[in-house]
Amino acid sequence: MAKIKMTTPLVEMDGDEMTRILWKKIKEILILPFVDLHTEYYDLGLENRDRTDDTVTVESALAAKKYGVAVKCATITPNLQRMSEYKLKKMWKSPNGTIRRILDGTVFRAPILCKGIQSYVPNWKQPIVIARHAYGDVYSAVDATVGEGEKVYLVTEKEGRETGRTLIHDFTIGSGVVQGMHNLDSSIRSFAHSCFRYALDNGMPVIFATKDTISKVYDGRFKQIFAEVFGEYKNTFAEKNIEYLYTLIDDAVARVMRSQGGMLWVCKNYDGDVMSDMVATAYGSLGMMTSVLVSPDGKYEFEAAHGTVTRHYYKYRNGEETSTNSVATIFAWTGALKKRGELDGNAELVGFAEKLERATVTTVEGGEMTGDLIPLFSRKGITPRKCNTDAFLEAVAKRL
Repeated sequence: MAKIKMTTPLVEMDGDEMTRILWKKIKEILILPFVDLHTEYYDLGLENRDRTDDTVTVESALAAKKYGVAVKCATITPNLQRMSEYKLKKMWKSPNGTIRRILDGTVFRAPILCKGIQSYVPNWKQPIVIARHAYGDVYSAVDATVGEGEKVYLVTEKEGRETGRTLIHDFTIGSGVVQGMHNLDSSIRSFAHSCFRYALDNGMPVIFATKDTISKVYDGRFKQIFAEVFGEYKNTFAEKNIEYLYTLIDDAVARVMRSQGGMLWVCKNYDGDVMSDMVATAYGSLGMMTSVLVSPDGKYEFEAAHGTVTRHYYKYRNGEETSTNSVATIFAWTGALKKRGELDGNAELVGFAEKLERATVTTVEGGEMTGDLIPLFSRKGITPRKCNTDAFLEAVAKRL
């Protein structure tokens, strides 16, 4: 067959460690034989981010704004240990945080369901979609160490004139640390609109949770703005018999655990980061969770919800066999190709992406899977077979 043509490029953001290995293999085995792939490539591997003083991350996000669709590999957010391991100039910020700050929008994370993969939470029969705010909070925070005897204040000023001063803490009795974070009313409002539109489009009830009893002003602002925005959707929600519930985050966790799933769980940035991993693991594996960042002006960035799979990378580097789950990374590519095809009116590209998703799911359902899924698989008449990293991709390619 002739390769499927692309008229507009995808923004391709390469990454780190084992997912970087998967990235290359997925393209070679599953995409390039069928698609005349057209991408604008950015290397977000940690070494290149350090080499370019992280300007490559900003450039990739601006390219995503320009072309409208991006696909991103998992990347390392360095800590002290990584800074030493990679001999970095500085402890660079999360690339995801940088990209999300530039694109704004909302991250929607949904599990990839396969027949035979049993959830760790038996009553979860339907998918739980996590909507994660993609701007601000701890991911754009500034922090510092404070010496004994120092005082730290939250100071606001306008046009060079101080307009407010609040004591954060008096460190008289010992040294410590301090952190300052922010958010924007406009971003919270866009977040609310994105969530309510997603719920209406997919017919899903919405549960939104913060901790406004403790963070009365900061989290209280989220609660207030969501209530205001919901006023615009209230009648449509009622007509479609869709429920919107605001509650505290600890109550939300209890409700979700007792539920059968089938809801949009709306979370602030950090809560969404944590809860999406919990939900993905409960449905089977972190390798079975899709993630897409949707900006207010209709830009899309697709990625896997998991990290760089460091442990497998060290094994791979030592020449040992790995069995790394590539499903979520495959779905990052198919999500991006599908959206690119939709925006360009390229039905062939959309059809290819859908076929690749079906081939991936039916490979698992047919009993061929990576080692992380073996303990979760139970399907009458089928004995699961553990595939190494390459063998799984080849099995998908055979079905494709």
